[in-house]
Amino acid sequence: MPKRILQGTVVSDKNEKTVVVKVERRFTHPVMKKTVRMSKNYKAHDENNAHKVGDTVFIQESAPISKDKRWVVVSSDQA
Repeated sequence: MPKRILQGTVVSDKNEKTVVVKVERRFTHPVMKKTVRMSKNYKAHDENNAHKVGDTVFIQESAPISKDKRWVVVSSDQA
């Protein structure tokens, strides 16, 4: 089964080798028929501390790295 890849924005880089990424999803509410935005924060492993607050990054699922970290930063959205 392929690993999920999500796109989000770095909201915190204060931890060593870890960034907090906010991923936003949009969907139509089943009853109201209105577009709803929901977001969730993921802790992702950033080996070289390369990403700063405001960067747009892609994160990929991985085996657990610590208690809360289950994602790894794959690349930045520089293209």
